[in-house]
Amino acid sequence: MQRFLKSTALRELLRPLGQMIVFSLGSSVVLSLILIVLALLLDQTAVGANTLARFKVTLLNYTIVNLPQVLIDGLTLGFVYAAIALGYTMVYGVLEFINFAHSEIFAIGAFVGVEILIALESRGILSIDMPGGSAYFWLIVALLAGMAAAGITAVIVERLAYRPLRGAPRLVPLISAIGVSFFLQDLIRLIESVTTGQFHRIIPTFGNFDQRITFGSMPLGAGSIALGVQIKSLIVIVAAVIMLIGLNYLVNATKVGKAIRAVAQDRATASLMGIDVNRIIAITFLIGGTLGGAAGLLYALKFTRIDPFVGFFPGLKAFTAAVLGGIGNLTGALLGGIVLGLLETFAGTFMSVFTMGAAGAEYKDIFAFGILILVLIFRPHGLMGENVGQKA
Repeated sequence: MQRFLKSTALRELLRPLGQMIVFSLGSSVVLSLILIVLALLLDQTAVGANTLARFKVTLLNYTIVNLPQVLIDGLTLGFVYAAIALGYTMVYGVLEFINFAHSEIFAIGAFVGVEILIALESRGILSIDMPGGSAYFWLIVALLAGMAAAGITAVIVERLAYRPLRGAPRLVPLISAIGVSFFLQDLIRLIESVTTGQFHRIIPTFGNFDQRITFGSMPLGAGSIALGVQIKSLIVIVAAVIMLIGLNYLVNATKVGKAIRAVAQDRATASLMGIDVNRIIAITFLIGGTLGGAAGLLYALKFTRIDPFVGFFPGLKAFTAAVLGGIGNLTGALLGGIVLGLLETFAGTFMSVFTMGAAGAEYKDIFAFGILILVLIFRPHGLMGENVGQKA
């Protein structure tokens, strides 16, 4: 029996890693083929297209050369969305309502982590030329602090705003979640106004996180395009992968995870079996909040600048990713995040070229909400459908 449990635990660690590889490669290949086919159909010399005219190349050549770098950037963004979407998925799987305050939980994690790093920089602890090990240590410290603050906030929100409304119609806690979202936004603004007097914060530059690892280059007309990835992008991907694997293991291979799945399946029966439903729901919010807080600091590390409303668009797109993959499904959150990140990056890079300048990168957000509408129309349960065994 002990050997079986060990093999089961190992399987729950390896399975999500395999799923990530399959989803990343599958989504990249499918979307790349669609893009190449479109480029082939529209292929022409770049008369009137400023971007292509500068390089004097065809649309197909430009697409193929830029595709590897776009895939790297899209996967990085996709893993960020997937990490945020897990918070929505956890809460929906147990309570079956959308916690719209999760985007502000994300923002709290970002602000706490960034403020700690700013305080360390003001004391001369952080610098660009500091040893790599020290830089990673302080980043982990800020990450853990952001996770703790976000997780505690999520538990408090559940206890004060959601638990008293648990027996109410579903619309009531939904309205409460929207109210909590606005309250937390203004709370962040108030705290920042009192303590720093600034609403916009920029994460300090330290360590080697901004350095770029170059894989090579591809010729484009008279010049070339370098292919590479920033170290901070690798950190985002690795951290998101660890969180996704850890969450999958927790939900599917531990007693707490079994209790979470039991409460998600039938709260009344789980209570009769001796499970403390309130405690398990609080733990669910704690887990979702800590993941959201970690995603907040990772987002700040990647994009450098945050404000009290930083969680709105990433949270909305992560919700879109959760619905796209199948909300309530951990695997679906991963797939939805990857697909959405790739689509958004593809649109931001190639839309202007494909439309001859008629529509630029500013229209990339249309993809997120357009896809959500299409999914709700043609497949309301998402790409992965309903999978009760995977709900958390």
